[in-house]
Amino acid sequence: MYVGTLSFDLLLGDVRSLKEKRSVVRPIVAELQRKFAVSVAEVGDQDVYRRVRIGVAVVSGETGHLTDVLDRCERMVAGRPEVELLSVRRRLHTDED
Repeated sequence: MYVGTLSFDLLLGDVRSLKEKRSVVRPIVAELQRKFAVSVAEVGDQDVYRRVRIGVAVVSGETGHLTDVLDRCERMVAGRPEVELLSVRRRLHTDED
């Protein structure tokens, strides 16, 4: 069993309130869940208007499949025009870790 995680640090565009922030973040989280069947959550910077940390987790029996899903998730987030991708942290774990 392999577990892969991504942690995205994003800068949001023209956002002036936490309500506007949610209107940008929710569709990203929903699209990741729908398209890639991954677990996703806002995991940091909840009280900051223009920053957000999003965490993604995937479980798979093969590292190739795991890497492919994580790559596609990263490309999707990086391609969103309303956010700027500041950094991505990727980690792969095995059941032997």
